[in-house]
Amino acid sequence: MKFLKFVLITIIVLVILGYGIYHFGTKVASDKLVDTISTELVNSGEMEEIKQSIENDPELMSFLEDAKSINESKLPFRTKEEATKVLIKKVGITELNDIREQVQEGTISKEIVLEKVQGKLTEEEILALKVIAYKELYNQ
Repeated sequence: MKFLKFVLITIIVLVILGYGIYHFGTKVASDKLVDTISTELVNSGEMEEIKQSIENDPELMSFLEDAKSINESKLPFRTKEEATKVLIKKVGITELNDIREQVQEGTISKEIVLEKVQGKLTEEEILALKVIAYKELYNQ
């Protein structure tokens, strides 16, 4: 009986620790990812290039245009850190990294990227991403 209690308590403790590590780990990973990418984009001047390429693409501009008029109080997240955490949970860090590599290499189209992301996120989450992208591009 004592052995059974010991095993049960050990399992419960391991489950709690596993959940804590997962929860804390995704937060740390998402914060580090956002900081690294933001710093890289700003330091390399790529943020301006991205902004110009979006402004020169009517399809992407129309995709982001409705972000101006969205009521932010009803969105599931409001910060880029929260958005990163949701993307890591729903899309996965491996798939996000694969998408990033394919975009950098030019081997994937924006339509395919949008399909992949839209297939895994809800409409509200996509709207929240639009608002965050719009704010980041226009420093609002």
